[in-house]
Amino acid sequence: MESSHVPDLAGLRLLVAIGRTGSIGAAARASGVSQQAASERLRSVEAQTGLTLVQRGPRGSELTPSGVVFTEWASRLIDLTDEVETAIVGLRGERSRDLSVWASMTIADALMPRWLVQLRRRQAAEGVPVTSVSLTASNSHQVEDAVRDGTAHLGFVEGVEPPLHLRSTVVAHDELVLVVSPDDPLARRERALDASAVADLPLTSREPGSGTRDVVERALAAHGLTMHESVIELTTATAVRESVLAGGAPAFLSRRVVDREVDAGHLVAVATTLDLRREFRAVWTGGPHPPAGPARDLVALARRPRPAD
Repeated sequence: MESSHVPDLAGLRLLVAIGRTGSIGAAARASGVSQQAASERLRSVEAQTGLTLVQRGPRGSELTPSGVVFTEWASRLIDLTDEVETAIVGLRGERSRDLSVWASMTIADALMPRWLVQLRRRQAAEGVPVTSVSLTASNSHQVEDAVRDGTAHLGFVEGVEPPLHLRSTVVAHDELVLVVSPDDPLARRERALDASAVADLPLTSREPGSGTRDVVERALAAHGLTMHESVIELTTATAVRESVLAGGAPAFLSRRVVDREVDAGHLVAVATTLDLRREFRAVWTGGPHPPAGPARDLVALARRPRPAD
């Protein structure tokens, strides 16, 4: 029997938003309703539960102790509802068999082909229809936007911190390395470049919004420094690598992208003192777990460790 004390999902979502933003107005905007409508909905929730859930004040709104406990329960119910909704969509007409995936350039080049082959093999072995996957390679910020607006069912991004307002899980670890051509003077350097020396380097770089560039900028910012103006900006990791191979300016790239060229002597890795570690993450919207079906299977495969990770 349905409880007369449990508000509807709209009311629960509003309360969670208030707890997250500390403001009824901000929660109203996040919920797509007017502040007046949000206030009325909150009063209705409090009346239905018989509890004072939000304390209003001149500096904003904060949850009462009862509100904190209630919001924790509400969040779990919302997550479960979102997951059930995603599963229902997948079950109706097997729409989950078609999967739109967006991935950052490095991940699309270095990892996605292997993951997609493994997904097809698993599905074939299990005797289930093979998923039709549409893969779009873009920079990390554009991938996040595509997931938020529903263009992509699932995204894979690179960076230091989890993206805002998206669910995510780490699927692999990575590190950037500074590479130069063998005839570059830096190729003969024995001591590691410090942050100031790196900041003075004209680089071949990725465009703003790229996860690779973000990591370098964050590492320099930790020392109060900014990147030197780029010699050239390119939109793919492959293009950056080929530019350095041709004798262009140094570049920061994933070890996964340059390991073969470094081992073969076609590129030289130059040591720096910067912390250039990062994470590769799967991102999605909705519940705490990736959407049920092929999306969740793909994330599970991506999280499988391999010797290089």
